[in-house]
Amino acid sequence: MTAYAVAHMRHVTPGPWMVEYLERIDATLAPFGGRFVIHGGEVEVVENSWPGHVIVIEFPDSQHVRDWYRSPAYQQILALRTGNSVSDVIFVDGVEHPHKATDVLA
Repeated sequence: MTAYAVAHMRHVTPGPWMVEYLERIDATLAPFGGRFVIHGGEVEVVENSWPGHVIVIEFPDSQHVRDWYRSPAYQQILALRTGNSVSDVIFVDGVEHPHKATDVLA
């Protein structure tokens, strides 16, 4: 089942560290089948508030997303992001298709 790494980036300190992170992250994703599906586009807030941007990276399954995050290549650049931003990051499984809202009640 497809899985996602989702980041809510509330504050980013611009600088060469973030440029380096962005220049290096794609190479860390490739071995694990990761690909950006949302990367910091403008959000339209329709309820409450949403400070910042959202990033969603898709992986083939939850094991791939965990293996990517723990990989030596990603761990080498992780501090470039965590040391220069305020963000929340989660891993979440997608749904099997077809999916209905009531499927979560089973």
